[in-house]
Amino acid sequence: MAVGATVVMIATSRVGAQAALDVVHVRGGIYMIAGPGGNTTVQIGADGVLLVDPQPAASSGALVAEIAKLSDKPVRYVLNTNGDDDHVGGNAVAASGKVLAGGNTRPATVYSSGGAAIWAHENVLARLTSEGGAAAVWPTDTYFVAQKDLYVNGEPVQLVHTPSAHTDGDSLVMFRRSDAVSAGDVYTPDRYPVIDLAKGGSINGLIDALNQLLRLTVPEFNQQGGTLVIPGHGRLSDEADVAEYRDMVTFVRDRVRDLISAGMNLNHTKAPSPAGGYTRRYGADSGPWTTNQFIEAVYQSLIKEKR
Repeated sequence: MAVGATVVMIATSRVGAQAALDVVHVRGGIYMIAGPGGNTTVQIGADGVLLVDPQPAASSGALVAEIAKLSDKPVRYVLNTNGDDDHVGGNAVAASGKVLAGGNTRPATVYSSGGAAIWAHENVLARLTSEGGAAAVWPTDTYFVAQKDLYVNGEPVQLVHTPSAHTDGDSLVMFRRSDAVSAGDVYTPDRYPVIDLAKGGSINGLIDALNQLLRLTVPEFNQQGGTLVIPGHGRLSDEADVAEYRDMVTFVRDRVRDLISAGMNLNHTKAPSPAGGYTRRYGADSGPWTTNQFIEAVYQSLIKEKR
């Protein structure tokens, strides 16, 4: 990460038995709150609080406690970059309007008892409703076009749909005046990207999304600094970090594609370690997303697109 002096660690706290959340000032009214479940982007200002991806449900209480230290205004908007539990699980608490001072004024809907608007791409709502589960975490508002524009706390906030990337409902969230982007699971610099084939993800769509993210970013000097990128998991980044990650994903995709073209099956594709050279930095042999799972997802995605 090369983001200069614009990144300042301002707080680390533990609430009860929950894991610590790190609060990082990005710039202006934008903060990144990092926890074991991922990163939350927070925008504060005169209108109130806007959140992107409010942590899993288990961390949501600690999250709003940290936000209350940053602002005494209510949460007005919750944005979800995808429909995974670690991105939507805290929706009910974050959007309730009962945790922060001031109270929200959003009227109740069939899915909500009032509080903040919860925005996501319509594919997120479609999958959450089909899977069942608590309606309180479902988006109350959706968009279906390539880009949804909001204006919050004195700056344009844009949700940009990236089709068939990590899932088919991914959004990038651009804060134009602050020059920062919340990237969700399109960009996760601490691991190989998760390509959720069951939810419409694909390797080529993910690379397209990373290229879209790079089109939104502008470096300050020698490809360093400038637009700051808040990933779904991992460290605060800039354009150079995203470009390096995009190149890694593209190289692995191309290696797997060449092996498929040579007639290799999945086991034979894994044998020459097409992710070799990157695994020490991004890979894992155990846990929720391993190197083997990543290679399998790339392979299956390319096979599917050939049909």
